[in-house]
Amino acid sequence: MERNHVPEPAILVIFGASGDLTWRKLVPAVFNLRIDGHLPGEFAVLGLDRKEMTDDEFRDRMRDGVDRASRRGKTDDAAWNPFAQSLHHMLADFGDAKSYEVLKKRLQALAKDWKSEPNYIFYLAVPPELFGPVAAQLGQCGLARLRNRTFLVLEKPFGHDLESARELDRQLTATFHESQLYRIDHYMGKETVQNILAFRFANSLFEPIWNRRYIDHMQITVAESNGVEHRGGYYDKAGALRDMVPNHLFQILSMVAMEPPISFDADEVRNKKGDVLKAVRPIPADQVSKFAVRGQYDAGWTKGQKVAAYRKEPRVDPKSNTETFVAVKLFVDNWRWQEVPFYLRTGKRLAARYSEVVVYFRPVPHSTFPTSCQPNWLPNRLAIRIQPEEGIQLRIMAKHPGLTMRLDPVEMKFSYAASFQIQSPEAYEALLLDVIEHDPTQFLRDDMIEAGWSLVQPILDAWGNDRITDFPNYEAGSWGPDAATHLLANDGRSWSRPKVEE
Repeated sequence: MERNHVPEPAILVIFGASGDLTWRKLVPAVFNLRIDGHLPGEFAVLGLDRKEMTDDEFRDRMRDGVDRASRRGKTDDAAWNPFAQSLHHMLADFGDAKSYEVLKKRLQALAKDWKSEPNYIFYLAVPPELFGPVAAQLGQCGLARLRNRTFLVLEKPFGHDLESARELDRQLTATFHESQLYRIDHYMGKETVQNILAFRFANSLFEPIWNRRYIDHMQITVAESNGVEHRGGYYDKAGALRDMVPNHLFQILSMVAMEPPISFDADEVRNKKGDVLKAVRPIPADQVSKFAVRGQYDAGWTKGQKVAAYRKEPRVDPKSNTETFVAVKLFVDNWRWQEVPFYLRTGKRLAARYSEVVVYFRPVPHSTFPTSCQPNWLPNRLAIRIQPEEGIQLRIMAKHPGLTMRLDPVEMKFSYAASFQIQSPEAYEALLLDVIEHDPTQFLRDDMIEAGWSLVQPILDAWGNDRITDFPNYEAGSWGPDAATHLLANDGRSWSRPKVEE
């Protein structure tokens, strides 16, 4: 998390280099790191794939990706040409041991004139079923033996249930030590997610009231207005619960609920985050319907356009029982949060694209003002907007201008764009630099993965044994199924609605 030195020489090896992730996210992120001066002088990217390609062809394709996806926009030759010389490509069969022997020689050739031996970062931008086999092959050819110089980076999903997650961990740790594994959740690289820690632990104004005595409940929302797009084949096997809850939502939950760390040492921060997940109250198998609801979108309207139902999407089963929306109610059983509910929701084809943490505070213990003075009374609310329009809003009650006493809610706003007036780095820029600098603070550890899957496994089991009959049960462009509204209404609460809709 601290940037105070130039990283050591490194070679980033990307398995699956012709894929969309490399083209749209990884190489644009590396390019921006180079432009901003964060990379060592001795640095190279080696892309591996089954598709045969020369170095120049690979560089041309990557430039197209940078031109289309980089936050800086289209490149110019002066910036691109020196960077392009660090990009290389190699034809490889990920299941063939001979390819790994060729890889060893290629790595040696790339670094033969460097002053010191580089760190090797193997980034698996490949389907999850290849994680274990690729890790094993790297071990068998001797590329995993240097514990302090060899690192393996993995994209989610980390398994599809508790047992598969444990099996994947067994496969990975048979070759790599846990300290060599970097499990990426790109949400953790977002500025506003990282700002949660700064907001909580750098301001004496809020941390003393960040507990059950002053907070009524919290809501965490990750809403998407788009559908499954080209991911229908994957999504229909995963669903919203597997795709979002054990990783994105649980990571945000752990940051808003964690105890103050004694330092920002990586293990200390991850220990505190892991403690939250371990303290979440398990959902009894026979009470899943009281704590979790699911939905699937029907046809509807989004951004003025008619869109198809989920079951009509490409590569989706026409009778699919896969959920595209999930909402859960959780409790963290510790002294700070006992009996404070945390409501989490995520879904596709919702009314707006936004991610937000909303903290609702308890009302004042005694109101001095008569009811007639506060016809529009609302509880104090703190909203931490992750995307879009990153910022923080605090709702307070204030006197309305006039000769009579009347209270109305008003908003105090902090906007990243307005306050700092600089362009924030993309999430992958922050996370890739963390890997290069050997900082695992923002990455998931094996115990956190297992804790997350343990919490959702009862829901997976219950839903797997109970084929729902009312899908689709919410229109595209709405805020999800009625059951999600009832989940909070049963507790006398309601979901927050984003300002982007208003």
